[in-house]
Formats: sequence, structure tokens, C-alpha cells
Amino acid sequence: MKKIIAFVLAAVMLFSISACSNQENTPKEPQTTAKTGLTMGYTTEPEGLDPQRTAAASTFSVTNNIYDTLVSVTSDWEITPRLAKEWNVSEDGMEITFTLRDDVYFHNGRQMTAKDVEYSFNRLKDAESPKAKDYENIVKIETVDDYNIKFTTETLDVELLKRFAYPWTAIVPEEAADNLKTAPVGTGAFKLKEWNPQQDLTLERNDNYFGEKAILETVKLVLIPDATSMMASFQVGDLDIIPLTGDQVTMVENNEAYQVISEPMNAVQILSINTDNEILKNEKVRQAMAMAINKDEVIEASMFGYGDKIGSHLPPTSPDYYDTNNVIEFNPEKAKELLKEAGYENGFDINMTLPKNYQLHVDAGQVIADQLGKIGINVNIEIVEWGTWLSDVYTAKKFDTTVVGHTGRLDSYAFLARYKSDSNDYISLKTGEVDQLLADALKELDESKRKEIYKQIQVILAEKLPAIYLQTPRTMLALQKDVQGMEIFPIDVYDFSTVSFAE
Repeated sequence: MKKIIAFVLAAVMLFSISACSNQENTPKEPQTTAKTGLTMGYTTEPEGLDPQRTAAASTFSVTNNIYDTLVSVTSDWEITPRLAKEWNVSEDGMEITFTLRDDVYFHNGRQMTAKDVEYSFNRLKDAESPKAKDYENIVKIETVDDYNIKFTTETLDVELLKRFAYPWTAIVPEEAADNLKTAPVGTGAFKLKEWNPQQDLTLERNDNYFGEKAILETVKLVLIPDATSMMASFQVGDLDIIPLTGDQVTMVENNEAYQVISEPMNAVQILSINTDNEILKNEKVRQAMAMAINKDEVIEASMFGYGDKIGSHLPPTSPDYYDTNNVIEFNPEKAKELLKEAGYENGFDINMTLPKNYQLHVDAGQVIADQLGKIGINVNIEIVEWGTWLSDVYTAKKFDTTVVGHTGRLDSYAFLARYKSDSNDYISLKTGEVDQLLADALKELDESKRKEIYKQIQVILAEKLPAIYLQTPRTMLALQKDVQGMEIFPIDVYDFSTVSFAE
């Protein structure tokens, strides 16, 4: 459950109002009306509003309110019905059949059926989808009737149900698909009212929503990339909710006008390494780099201490997490020896590409560059816009190193599958040590045995270092004292449908 850092949630207002009538002088309670429009600050522009044509978390935070998925995940990691009211998994675990609600309508007024689910998942699996590889194991999608649809996998995937909760599995109407980037049409609790790129985006309540209607009439998201400016807007009351950086917590945590909610992110921050680089493909070089990095300093500089060190690509919140921090420990002198053994006694030059919109990663990268410089590795930092990072680093794989976060996966396999040697991801373990282990994990029904497999994978990653694993930061939100119902989820979404203001 949420850890409430600031506990003072309400203040007492005293009204002294007298009213006269022909019969008597009786004090009357004033009629108060809760606000119906919420304004939240955000730092990164969505990369369009088409959930199946992006990998950007900034998009999913918005689209989760416009579209629906077959199932949802709660803040406590529980999978619950959404568009599907129930589901059935075959005895061999290779078929899952969803029974859909029959009262769902798209924002354009058309009723949703199983054909829309079939279309949406085929679209998710096509070549233009950044998430297509995650759904390769689904080899058949069969519309049983208007409200039942069956998915068949090629091999057993014991975590299959969780894959239907991610925001990129949103159900979309085929007739609107070409324009979803700027004109989204979903079934969600909110519709897009207005979007002024690089300024703000406003959602309005969908009064034809199949579920419980949202309390808020509008949600306005205001783009303020600068954290100081955002805090100033929050303190004067122009914003109701803002994301917090670690250095800002003390500015709000003891103020009775605000609340702060905080949770460890279901995320990892890593120094991603392009092992196609002739120097960086050398394992001893990567180990030397890891030994030169003081993670405590990175966490203090980027999150003011609000983070946990990690040694592999699973967050400590994961039930499969195994602590591998001691596999490669901070030791700059030994790092220099390893560089000498690798043939780089005099060091070398590399580039580090950092995403401008994520100050957390920029701050971490700058500290790391300074630390690597102390063992002779000269790091040239290039700070780029998020769109450029996505196209050049994530997609085109044109980089040496970068600092970035990977967030919001519900099962360990989804976090770790990028390290398969044939992965099309921007990083992987090309030498193949984890390939068979990942395949085994997907088929292992025994939870304890599966946990042991994931332990082995984490140890290998900690030794081989296809990336250098830094921290799990905390998600922190500051709220005005009258905001209620806001939650932090283990995937990259906000849900405004349950948010309201106290009267």
C-alpha cells in the first residue's frame, strides 16, 4: 500500500454565516461543491496517442484513460477484469479464452465486439509495433462469437494473462486506426478534448462509459519540463498533482497544504551498453566500468537518496529479485587493472547519449561520466530530445552508452527477455548464456523452480554486464490536500477515473 510521507490530509474551515428568515435567525451550512476539473503537471510530451505505435511511457500515462485493455492490474499487483469480464485457461496452459462485456462502446458510438479485439492484437503483432516481439508466442487469435475470443500460444507461457494488462494491448477500432496518433478513439473513461502539442492536453469524461463514470469532468495535463517551474506552479495552486524529484520532497513533506505519496518504482535504471562497439564488446572493459561506478553517489545525485541499488535487470519489488550487488563491487583500482588486462591501459573515448526530458537519467549520466574519467575513460556526453533518443538510440541502435529506465513489467520474463541473443532490442547478451534459461522459465509451472531460473539469469547478467545496473528509483507524487483517489501502479499508467476532490 501507499506510503504517505505527508500525513496532514485535511484542514478545518470555519464558516460563520448568519441568515435571516421571517420565522427565525438560524445559522445555515454553506453549500460547497467539489472541484470537477483536475490539472496535473508532466515533464515529457506523449509520443502521439496511438498505444500500439510507441514504446514511450509518457504516452501510456495518458492513453490508459482513453483506451481499455482486456484486464487491469491494481496498485497491489492483482489482475482484475476490464473489457473482459472473465477468462478461462486450458489445462495445458496454451489457450486462453476471454468473455467480453456486451455493453462497451467506442467513443465514436460503435459497439465493441470480439472482432475489435482480434484486429487490435493483430495490429499489436505487426511489423510497425514496437512491442510485436513480446507477442510472437501468440500464434492464433480466434473469434469464437461476438463476445468470446481465444488466444493460442506456440509454447507454454505461464505468465500469459499478465501480458493482456499492459497499456499497449488497448482495444482500438479499425476504422479509426490511421489517425489514432492525434485523434484517439477508445472505450475509456475519458476522451481527448484538446491537445496543444508542447503545451497541454485535456481529457473530458466519457459519459457513455460502460463502467462506473469518472467523478472528474476534465483532466488537464500541462507540459512543464523544468522541475523548478512545475513546483512553483504547484505551490501557488495552479497544479493539483505533480511528479516529484528527490530534491523536492523536503519542500512539501511537512506542509499541511500538501500530500506526498511514494512507492518504489517497478523499474530499473541502467547504463545501457552497445556491445557492437569494438571496445565495449570486451567483457573486462564492461566489468572495469562497473567497478568504477559508485552507485550510492549516482543515487544521491539523481534521486537525493530515494533509490535502491541493483545488480541486475530486476527491481527489488519483483518477487523473483535476487540481490547481485556484490558480484561486481565498487573498486576503482581493480578497474584500472582490468582495463590494462583488456589492452586499454591508457583508457579510451566513448559517447554517452542522454534523454533531455528525463533529468533523473541526465544527472545519473553526468556522475557516471565523471567516475569513469577517474579510471581513464573519457566520456563525451550528448543530451538529446526524447524523440531523438527513441529514434536514434532505441530504434536505430546508434549509440555507445546511454542511461535510461525500463519500467512497468509485471512478470520477470518480460523484464529479462531483451537479453536473448537474438533479441531485436537495443541491448542484448549476444553470447547467448541466458537463452535456454529464458526458454525454460516460460514453461516452468513450479513457482519455486522458476524463481531459481531467474536467479541464475540475474547472476549471469551481473557477471557478463551487457548493461550496468544502477538503481530502482521511487515514484513520488505531490498532491494538493483535497485530492483523493490517486494511486501509483506497477505499470506505466495513471488512472484518473477514481480521482476526485474532497468536498
